[in-house]
Amino acid sequence: MSSNGKSPMFRAIVDRSRCCGYGLCAQLCPEVYKLDENGLVFVESEIIPSGLVEDAKEGAAACPAEALVVEEIQP
Repeated sequence: MSSNGKSPMFRAIVDRSRCCGYGLCAQLCPEVYKLDENGLVFVESEIIPSGLVEDAKEGAAACPAEALVVEEIQP
């Protein structure tokens, strides 16, 4: 929890120009990371649900092209 008593919020940042379509992110966290018809990553919403933050971080870390970043949103 943050100092204001609320859980921190996180967002997923996708750099589709770096995505090579490995799909590891979507395998590890399909609730956050989706693949389009060309196999490139996208997210339906940048905001990551609180229960999926660790999975989203794991999916981002697994990306060999470093196309994904999970960052905390500052209030």
